[in-house]
Amino acid sequence: MAIRIGNAPCSWGVEFAQDPRNPSWQSVLQDCADAGYKGIELGPVGFMPEDPAILGEALAKHDLELIGGVVFRAFHDPAQWDDVLDGTHRTCKALQAHGARHLVLIDSISPRRAPTAGRAAEAEQMDASEWAAYRDRIAQAARIGAQDYGLTVGIHAHAAGFMDFEPELERLLDEVDEDILKICFDTGHHSYAGYDPVAFMKRHIDRISYMHFKDIDPQVKARAVAQRTGFYDACGQGIFCNLGQGDVDFPAVRQVLLDAGFEGWCTVEQDCDPLLDPDPVGDAKKNRKYLESIGFN
Repeated sequence: MAIRIGNAPCSWGVEFAQDPRNPSWQSVLQDCADAGYKGIELGPVGFMPEDPAILGEALAKHDLELIGGVVFRAFHDPAQWDDVLDGTHRTCKALQAHGARHLVLIDSISPRRAPTAGRAAEAEQMDASEWAAYRDRIAQAARIGAQDYGLTVGIHAHAAGFMDFEPELERLLDEVDEDILKICFDTGHHSYAGYDPVAFMKRHIDRISYMHFKDIDPQVKARAVAQRTGFYDACGQGIFCNLGQGDVDFPAVRQVLLDAGFEGWCTVEQDCDPLLDPDPVGDAKKNRKYLESIGFN
């Protein structure tokens, strides 16, 4: 399998399954196919039908392959563990039903971390006992995905959560067995956090199992960090721009992947506000065209 390019519902502004601003799941599948993609992520569980027959028929209709799915829930909050487990099992079942491979774990935004997104030196840190319990919850979800459902599980750093900055991501990788937890690497969130995505990829390419392609507007990022803008407000301001228009060096990203013999899916994720992005399908087409222009098929 060569490198393949997919897309995800978050490129249409879908972050939460029950958000009334969401477009329909049918229109997202139609738009994704119309933009030239052959694969799509599940989105937040519950956005697309959980009945395998219904979703399977729709995927086939649009000649789309289900790539993976994200558990974007509060791993940092022990009181929400039942919700994390619910999301984990439901997502795993959906992926398994359609032969998808990638389960992605993301610690959702924490009010304790939101003001310091992009400000590693100022960010609140967990104490030793809180970190240990947090790490163990991530490891348990990874073990469920890998061992109970046979999926490839990747941790995904995300702005404004407790798995955001490079040192804590590397600490987690050191403390959780690679057999159950790999990396879903997001180029844009790594840049948002203030680090070099290409340098990280070169150090950890052997553990990266899946890629999220996201670019970031350096001017919007600088303003958001300086003004402590909330993550979703920053999305509405266009912090995640079209690929090739921001500060991520995608030709270098491609070269790292090629040099490592990476095979599989790289998924475009252009987080946006579902009411403020005037043309998500147009953006999806532009992103596909840009990737083709630098050598991705």
